[in-house]
Formats: sequence, structure tokens, C-alpha cells
Amino acid sequence: MIRFLLRRLAGAAAVLLVLAAVTYLLFYLLPGDPAVLACGKGCTAPQLDAVRHALGTDRSVPEQFWSFLSTLVLGHRFSTGPTTVWCSAPCLGYSYQSNEPVTQMLLDRLPVDVSLTLGAAALWLLLGIGAGLFSVLRPGTLRDRITNAVVLALGSTPVFVLALLLLMVACVWLKVLPFPSYVPLTEDPAQWAQNLLLPWLAIALVSAAGYTRLTRAGVLEALSLDHIRTLRAYGFPERRIVTRHAIRVALPTLATVAALDIGALLSGAVFTETMFGLPGLGKLAVEAAGTIDLPVVCGITLLAGALVVLANTAADLLHAALDPRVRI
Repeated sequence: MIRFLLRRLAGAAAVLLVLAAVTYLLFYLLPGDPAVLACGKGCTAPQLDAVRHALGTDRSVPEQFWSFLSTLVLGHRFSTGPTTVWCSAPCLGYSYQSNEPVTQMLLDRLPVDVSLTLGAAALWLLLGIGAGLFSVLRPGTLRDRITNAVVLALGSTPVFVLALLLLMVACVWLKVLPFPSYVPLTEDPAQWAQNLLLPWLAIALVSAAGYTRLTRAGVLEALSLDHIRTLRAYGFPERRIVTRHAIRVALPTLATVAALDIGALLSGAVFTETMFGLPGLGKLAVEAAGTIDLPVVCGITLLAGALVVLANTAADLLHAALDPRVRI
């Protein structure tokens, strides 16, 4: 298991290095002069030269990329005119439009995405696995077909449509919930959960569909195995066979998909955050793209890619822990 872990960590480090190189190429070399984007159209030539020097774009490309990597790992001091600002590692750059290190901007928004992701993941796993087991206990019956139809309908619904419907029903027609506004968990746990309930449901109802199908398929496959037939021969109840033994066959796949979905959602749920007005990474990415705040867009891209890589690594480790055959 240790060798498997070391191989996966080495692979993740290599992918992160390639990600950093591709991100730097896309955002700092291809678009043109980053100094013009950072300084604005009204900058004079001396101001542009000062910004180029501050960004390091007046040096050769290898020196620029090495500075980019060293900034990520070691931190960097950015000039803001008469003063300088130190950006601690991992430093993702400095936003001259917001006059703030990008890392700090992302850390301020990340708790929103963590709260959104953890609550939605708990709900979609509970709903998806529960619906899959409910369906597979009576395969081919009316309740199995109805469950599959409902799951297919929810899985085919865009999340922003479902979010709008939830807002209209809960906040406008029934008025049982206020319009969501993010409240930190440390300030008021009850308000935190109440304001995130609708976003959780919007994501979970759409995502649970895939977990229902995976659970049903995995359990049906397990029910044809020899040891399951042996349990039936010994007279074990079908419910116990499904919920305690057959479900184990589906767990590696469910854990792998869940880790990937969580990593993707942590990097920013754009539609959900926009519909519910949550100040997360997705909304920040839209705002930064609208104002062409290049360091912020680049920082969000790097963070999103790193989260996806870490989620893939976690998925591999979970799969290996649940199924030792993949460690070879």
C-alpha cells in the first residue's frame, strides 16, 4: 500500500507541474501583454514598464516561468507603488485591480465552496445510495421502474433550472425559507445550514441520479456472485444480503466517483453560486473573467486543477483501500 501511495503521489506531483506550465502558457504568454491587462488602457509608457518589471514579464520566458514556479512554492514580494506586499506561499499572484494577493482572495471564498460541497455530497450520497437500494430490492417491479423514471428526470434537469424552481417554491410561494445568503458556520450554525439548504438540494437532487444507477448496477452484479447464492441457500433474508453484502461490490466505484465529484465541486459551482448569490469561487471566477483580472483567473484555474488532481489521487487511494487487487 505504501508503494502504491508513493506512486500515486509522484504522479500527482508530475501532473501539477504540467498543469502549472500549461496555465502559465495560456494566461501569461498567449493572450498578449499581461501588463496592459493589469494596468488598464489609460496607463502611460513609464507605468507599463513599472508593471512589466513588477510582474517579471520584462525577462526571458524561462526566467519568467521559473519565477512563476518559485512564487508558488516560496512566495513573492509585489510592488504596489510606494509600498510592497508580501504574498506567502503558496502564492498565486497579486490582483492589482483588487489590491490584494490572489491566495487571500481564494481563501476568503473557499469556505463557501467547502460548505456547499460537504452538505451537497452528504445529501447526494444519502439520496443516491438509498434510492438505489430501494430500487434493487425489488428489481423489475413497479417501484423499480418508478424510481428509475424519477432518477432519470432529475438527472436530466439542469442544475440552474432546479435551483430556480426551488427558489420559487420555498422562498416565493410557500415562504418557508429566506432567500439564501451565506452565513459562516462559526457565526451561526443554524443560519448556516438554513441558508445553504436550497443550494444543497439543487446539487444533490441532480447528482444523486448517477449514484442511484451506480448502486443499482453494482448490487445487481453482486447478486449473481457465488457467495451471494451461498448466503441465499443458507436462508439469509434478501434485505440483509443486499444491504450488508452485495452493496460492498458497488462501494469502490461509488467512492471513486464521489471523490471526483467532490473535487470538481470544490473548485467552484458556477451555476449554483450565481443562482443563489453565494460568494464562492465560481462567482469570483465569473467576476474576474468579466473584468479581465488575469491573476485571479489564473489562480482559480490552478486551484481548480490542483483540487481535481488531489481528488483523483484520493479516489485511487479509496479504491485501493476498498479493493486490494488494484494495488498491483
